[in-house]
Amino acid sequence: MNLFEEGFELNLAELTSLLISVGLKILVLIIAFMIIGPIGKRLITASLNRMGERRKLPEGRTKTLEKLSINIFSYVLMFLFIVMLLDLIGLPVMPLLAGAGILGLALAFGAQGLVSDIVTGFFILLERQIDVDDYVTAADFGGIVEEVGLRTSRIRAFDGTLHFIPNRNISSVSNHSRGNMRALVDIGIAYDENIDEAMEVLKKVADDFTEDERFKEGPDVLGVQSLGSSDVVIRVLGKTENMAQWAVERDLRKAMKQALDEAGIEIPFPHHVYMEKKYETQ
Repeated sequence: MNLFEEGFELNLAELTSLLISVGLKILVLIIAFMIIGPIGKRLITASLNRMGERRKLPEGRTKTLEKLSINIFSYVLMFLFIVMLLDLIGLPVMPLLAGAGILGLALAFGAQGLVSDIVTGFFILLERQIDVDDYVTAADFGGIVEEVGLRTSRIRAFDGTLHFIPNRNISSVSNHSRGNMRALVDIGIAYDENIDEAMEVLKKVADDFTEDERFKEGPDVLGVQSLGSSDVVIRVLGKTENMAQWAVERDLRKAMKQALDEAGIEIPFPHHVYMEKKYETQ
């Protein structure tokens, strides 16, 4: 029964009965979709986790596919809900879909940016340029990738700012999370100190860190890196697992400072010389 065509012919009782019937159907539809949504998302997550374990996919790649699949599922579910809701209240669905198709085609010509976002996002995903949890620099923003979508990507900066970047703006990507990362520490000693002795002290510290599971290579004492205004700079270099380089550098600096102190080797601080000009009175 079409509510809009026959509503005027119904008496009050029949109209009330019809409204209650349609209202109950709409309520059941809402409840059904409220149940289907979370269940579908859990099934997607479980299926992709199993697939990731079976194919030994990186965790970031699995999270990327999971978020993208859940987004697509949400859009499809929303579309189906709207179509079924229109059918329940008596609106003809097929003419509306045909009209929506024509309208969508017309909008596509004016929404070239949106189309560019989707195409770029597709190739970003296809080529695996970035994954969730990667540390990247894209569109002049650096941080940790939280989501890669077909239209936008989300990057969380280290200060907590969440950047929503349209995919068309991502013309180049610097992914800092592919392969081992570099841990580099420069430490200065006074010019009066014995360089060979200082390097031996630092080598012992580096040897202790070779057992640290965060290191994939090294660390190694490379030697004198530069001659500063008040110090001789010695460089220590190693390779660590992803995202561990900053913590490793902090630990290395602390351990080297303590070792040099125990060996009585001075780590100089910048010196400032102030000259006082005296004026003679005549």
